[in-house]
Amino acid sequence: MDALKVESLSRSFGSRQAVRKVSLSVARGETVAFLGPNGAGKSTTLRMIAGYLEPDEGDAWINGASIQSNRTRAQLALGYLAEGAPLYLDLSVKDFLAFLGRTHGLRRAEAKDRIASAAEDAAITDVLSRPIETLSKGYRRRVALAGAIVHDPPVLILDEPTDGLDPNQKIAMRALIRRMGQAKAILISTHQLDEVEAMCSRAILIDRGEIIADTTPAELASRGAGGRLEDAFHMLTRREAAV
Repeated sequence: MDALKVESLSRSFGSRQAVRKVSLSVARGETVAFLGPNGAGKSTTLRMIAGYLEPDEGDAWINGASIQSNRTRAQLALGYLAEGAPLYLDLSVKDFLAFLGRTHGLRRAEAKDRIASAAEDAAITDVLSRPIETLSKGYRRRVALAGAIVHDPPVLILDEPTDGLDPNQKIAMRALIRRMGQAKAILISTHQLDEVEAMCSRAILIDRGEIIADTTPAELASRGAGGRLEDAFHMLTRREAAV
């Protein structure tokens, strides 16, 4: 069974249809890139999968639970790192992670172990006692990641996970995602195409609300005139023909 399954998700905003019958799946042990230009429907799709935005039609199943009919169970199985993820700035990092652990039903002893593990994975053990408002953008992004994985979910949705990180932090983040991807189902939205080739076994390309490719990064790259992923992305999503 796919850990993440999406069927025919659609969403309109007024007269504009942002997402049209998007279907996809991600299995455990698979890290999949979700690509597209700005305004293609990526974030709208991810928010519907996570249950933060209601679809006009369609459904998503997270670890077998429907986000429509069994939302609490579905969200308990999901770790969602949103782009610009909100943080409680007045809390310390440790208190913030403890709060998230409680919302996911972790008992005190289990929460302590999971906070320590998530903090180590996100490389934030040195700032656990500091208020989040005192942290840099890169540290805040890593705190948000720790919050997404503190309950050890089987499915992860990561929207621009390396945003705000310096080159060394990006390397560490990619290594962590590769390691987590051995046991979890991970869907990553990113504009950094080098990350796709470094971390992902599949690439799904969306444009104007519709999936236009679902294949390996190498096969997708071969569709570009220069045989590069950037060339294929540009060729498949260029907007000159848009009305």
